[in-house]
Amino acid sequence: MRPRRALVTGGNRGIGRAIAAGLVAQGHAVTITARTQPDGQEAAEALGCQYMLTDLSNPETMMGVLQPPEGFDILINNAGILPRGSLLENPEGYFDCMAVMVNAPFLLIQALAPGMVDRRWGRIVNISSDWGSFAEGLHGPNAYGVAKAALNALTMTLPRDLPAGVKVNAMCPGWVQTRMGGAGATRTPEDAADTAVWLANLPDDGPTGGFFRDRKPLNW
Repeated sequence: MRPRRALVTGGNRGIGRAIAAGLVAQGHAVTITARTQPDGQEAAEALGCQYMLTDLSNPETMMGVLQPPEGFDILINNAGILPRGSLLENPEGYFDCMAVMVNAPFLLIQALAPGMVDRRWGRIVNISSDWGSFAEGLHGPNAYGVAKAALNALTMTLPRDLPAGVKVNAMCPGWVQTRMGGAGATRTPEDAADTAVWLANLPDDGPTGGFFRDRKPLNW
């Protein structure tokens, strides 16, 4: 596979950083997003990639990634949040979850997919969760599961609007040792990143509109 231009949201730490590292190791030209300059600069220098300052909860800060000069061939919608409390006790958590994990991915896909279509090649990977699976019961605090279910629905729907050369899939990283997952989690960021990197490099006959963990299909 020849090198491509890749964008990884929230790529300065955790799963996103491991995904970015995996793509850099394959020779792709990677750009990560970060909410602060120190975080973005440190990660970019360590990874050997570029970074953009972007707060996915605020579309006004996203213009650099929504209108890149050359576009991106690979989009990894990784950034996520985990608000506390119930939906009714903390309704702001609902709006924050939807902004970061549904609205921002859609805006990025809407902006970047036309370039992928023109180049006849693109890979979109939505980092979701089995907490967003109806088959698993929509677990998680506040609106986390609701947002991931909406992201899954977006993943299922988009292939009907995209040509075969532009593939969009979702994946569940599992319980990962990150700031969000905690030190007691059973998987490393590198374990979690493997499926995302695989989906970012799918061959022409690879799947689209699917939901995966450890490279195997999951139930919606």
